Amino acid sequence: MGKVTVAMQWLEACAGCEMSFLDIDERIVELLKHVELSSTPITDLKHPPQSGVDVGILSGGIGNEEEEEEAKLMRSRCKTLIAMGDCAVTGGICTMRNFFSKEEVLRRGYIETESTVDGEIPQHEDLTPLTDKVVGVGDVVPVDVFLPGCPPSADAIWFVLTELLAGRTPKLEGKVLKYGMDG
Repeated sequence: MGKVTVAMQWLEACAGCEMSFLDIDERIVELLKHVELSSTPITDLKHPPQSGVDVGILSGGIGNEEEEEEAKLMRSRCKTLIAMGDCAVTGGICTMRNFFSKEEVLRRGYIETESTVDGEIPQHEDLTPLTDKVVGVGDVVPVDVFLPGCPPSADAIWFVLTELLAGRTPKLEGKVLKYGMDG
């Protein structure tokens, strides 16, 4: 049997989930015996291959139209989709902007900031429009595994991946599902 193919995409987030993935440390060597990372922030390939992958992992919330399309693309090209981290699960800290309209957010960010001089809201075809609200991945596409945490621990990520490799649906509970730095 060939290696399980995995694609990852980083949406609206801080990279903490990707750092936790790297915190698997030497277990990554063991993981790579069974997994091929096709497109990830680590490999710098941007999209899952058209042929698809076995496992797709999305971190980050969805706060603009491009992120929404990325989530739909990943869902269409993977058999199992993991929403990794609180931002992917619920929208996370990025949802703080949900208390304001898009217009208020852009005005504050580009015109009213203390460091702005003669600011204007940029308008360009390459700038992706914001969605009305920031949401979790599951609000846009069906998700198979929700892996909460800010960020999830390396042990939780390892558990989810090894359960999937063993053909089991990960059941997050007990010590695997914990928050904070204490035991």
